[in-house]
Amino acid sequence: MINNTNYAGIEDDFANKETAKVWLQSLPYDGTSSWGKGADKGFDAFLDASANMELYDIETDSEAYRNGVFIVNPITEDSSPEAVFKAIYESTTALLKEGKFLTFFGGEHAVSIGIIKAYYEKFKNLTVLQLDAHTDLRPEYLGSPYNHACAVYDTSQNANLIQVGIRSMDKSEMQYVNRDQCYFAEEIYGRTDWMQQSIDQMTDDVYLTIDLDVFDSSLMPSTGTPEPGGLFWNETIIYLRKVFEQKNIVGLDIVELAPIEGNGAPNFLAAKLYYKLLSYKFELNGK
Repeated sequence: MINNTNYAGIEDDFANKETAKVWLQSLPYDGTSSWGKGADKGFDAFLDASANMELYDIETDSEAYRNGVFIVNPITEDSSPEAVFKAIYESTTALLKEGKFLTFFGGEHAVSIGIIKAYYEKFKNLTVLQLDAHTDLRPEYLGSPYNHACAVYDTSQNANLIQVGIRSMDKSEMQYVNRDQCYFAEEIYGRTDWMQQSIDQMTDDVYLTIDLDVFDSSLMPSTGTPEPGGLFWNETIIYLRKVFEQKNIVGLDIVELAPIEGNGAPNFLAAKLYYKLLSYKFELNGK
C-alpha cells in the first residue's frame, strides 16, 4: 500500500529497511547560517515535493525508487556546532557499515563536515565533488570550525576536493583554493570542456555534496544565500550524468533548501535533482 510517510509516497515494499538499497537521512540543522534561515525546514518541503513527482525518469527509462529508499531517523542534535558535528560523524561512521547507498538532506552545509570525515576515513583515496556558489574554505568562522562557511575546509586537507560553480568567497579563502580544481562559474559559462577536465582529476570513488545555491538564484531563490550567475538545470544534469557514468559515487548530500512559502518550484527542483541522481546511480553503466 502507498504510505505518505515514505519517500515519494512509495509503497511499503520499496521502503523496507533491510531490502532498500538507498538510505536517506535528514539533518535538519540550521544553527550557523548567517543570513537567510529556514534550511531546517528543507527536508519536509523536499518530501512533499517528492510525493507529487512522477517516478518514471524519461532520460534513463527507469523507475529508480524500485531499488528501495528507506528513511533513516534524523539527527536532531542542535545544542552546538561541535555537538552536531560529533553526532553526524558518529552516525555516518555507523551507517557506512550497513552496506547501503547513503544519501543525506540538510540542513545547512555545516552538516556535511561530519559526513565527509566519516567517508574519507573509509575510502582512503576519496574525491569530494562540491557543487556550490561558495568556497566554504574558512578554517573557522564565528569561533567554530563547524560553521557552514567551513563546510569543506577539512575536506581540502584530507581528500581530493573539486569545486564547481563557485562565485562568492572571502579573500582569505584564496590561499586554500586549489586553482587547478576550482571551476569558477564565470569561467565555465558557455563552455563544456571543463566537465571532462574535472572528471579526469577525480579518483575512482567520489562523494558528492551539493549546496543548492550552486543554481542560479532565478531557479533557486530558496536558499540561505542565493547568488546570481549560477548553474542552470540542463548543464548541471549533463555534467552529473558524465560523473556517474565514469566514477563510483559512494554517497551524496543535498543541502541548504530554505523553503519560501508560496513558491514550490525550488522545492520541486530539489526533489527532481535527488531522484535524477538515484536514476543515474542505478541505471547508468558507471563503476
